[in-house]
Amino acid sequence: MTSKSTKKEKVLVTGITGFVGSHLADMLLEKDECEVFGLKQWNLTRMRNVRHVIDKIIWYDCDVTDAIAVRNILKDIKPDKIYHLAAESAVAPSWNHPTHYMNVNYNGTVNLLDAMRELDINPRFLIPGSGEEYGDIKEEELPIDENTVLRPVNPYSVTKIAQDLIGYVYYRSYALNVIRTRAFNHEGPRRDNFFGIASYAYQIARIEQKKQEPIIRVGYLDDRRNFMHIKDLVDAYYLAMEKCTPGELYVIGAEDPRHIHTFREVLNMLIDISNLDNDKVQIVTEPQFVRLTNVPRLVGDIRKFRELTNWSPKIPFEKILVDTLEYWREFVMNDLY
Repeated sequence: MTSKSTKKEKVLVTGITGFVGSHLADMLLEKDECEVFGLKQWNLTRMRNVRHVIDKIIWYDCDVTDAIAVRNILKDIKPDKIYHLAAESAVAPSWNHPTHYMNVNYNGTVNLLDAMRELDINPRFLIPGSGEEYGDIKEEELPIDENTVLRPVNPYSVTKIAQDLIGYVYYRSYALNVIRTRAFNHEGPRRDNFFGIASYAYQIARIEQKKQEPIIRVGYLDDRRNFMHIKDLVDAYYLAMEKCTPGELYVIGAEDPRHIHTFREVLNMLIDISNLDNDKVQIVTEPQFVRLTNVPRLVGDIRKFRELTNWSPKIPFEKILVDTLEYWREFVMNDLY
């Protein structure tokens, strides 16, 4: 007797062409448990991050700030799960574009939640918050957990707090299945090169290939973070979607002391694993790369998430650097940027 085939779940990923979204798509497609739907902006989206899986994703053109488009797409797909990764995520530009950041990060989230409510659908809906939301944390307050006070010091972090809290409101008010996370620093291939570690690796690759003078231009280097590999993060998001309780907040990060470094230490390690002569490389601080207000320390306590899911980062810190540098070497060599 032949068993009846099981219909695959429909999983929608907003921001699927970005850094985190593309790695999540890779993981979901590899598991082959669901149909993967992705949103892209018809006139703006860069597709390089998903070029290897472009024919395996069911695409919709949509800007999450367009409430009508969002509603029509959710009505058509009726997803079982939504990973809401579409966001403006670079901190530095948020001072010059605070309204745009709020439009995308907050209003875009409201559009999705309102569409779910109006269409009477209730998929599990993951909101990926940021450790940046904690802001000005004192040394004695480390490590940061779900109850640590929020002291945001940049417009980006304010928009992420707003996104998180409106998700909680829709959970409480309308019983929507909102899953709330705050993830600490995650790095690896496909991160845009205006972010710190990606920027260092990009410049090192250019110097190695004689396309740039041996000068690495940086911002402030003494902020301390706990870093995890992007592949560990998307595994955590998958587990959060499967196991976390709607309405609850979960901190995600790397607790191992070997993953905790300042950006200065990370830059030095990248130079050490490169083909550069340390004595011939000049580090120059560029005012345009220095934030108006810094977040000096972000180190998370993931006990709550770990005890629920049995998750912890598996990829060594050094591989984050190797993978990032190799990614940018390929791009620079082939003039793809």
